[in-house]
Amino acid sequence: MEAFRRQGLVRPRQGRILGGVCAGLARRFGMGATMMRILFVVTLIVIPGSQIIVYPLLWILMPSE
Repeated sequence: MEAFRRQGLVRPRQGRILGGVCAGLARRFGMGATMMRILFVVTLIVIPGSQIIVYPLLWILMPSE
């Protein structure tokens, strides 16, 4: 988990909707949280099921701020 923290992948305390994964990824890649959530939904439509596995995994692995 420390590797995630060093790379700037942390779940912020502010702006969380569910677990803060999309907000943390958005911050890391310089995007807005809303845009990251939209991208999440679009990829869920294009590749069904993949994010249902990835999101909980990142929720567990990404440390909280």
